[in-house]
Amino acid sequence: MENTKLDVICQHRKDGSVIPIKIRIPDEDGAPHIYTIKCYKDVSGCGAYTTPDGMYVTNNISVFVCNITVLGMKREIRLYYNRMDSTWSMMM
Repeated sequence: MENTKLDVICQHRKDGSVIPIKIRIPDEDGAPHIYTIKCYKDVSGCGAYTTPDGMYVTNNISVFVCNITVLGMKREIRLYYNRMDSTWSMMM
């Protein structure tokens, strides 16, 4: 799996938290596909650890488990928001 940076539309709340709303994922040919986040859960932990999909995270990275619909089927994905450089990524 490879850590791929993504375009994400998100909401920045007044309490400083971030909510992912839509993502744009390129396919194998590089064509972008846009998906709406149906629901999400912030599962960020304390300290450094490795997530189930193999991503090493620290306190500076927020972890979101999100549901999207791909070709009519519900899929669960993990999004990573790096608060230090304001970038989003996911393991692909």
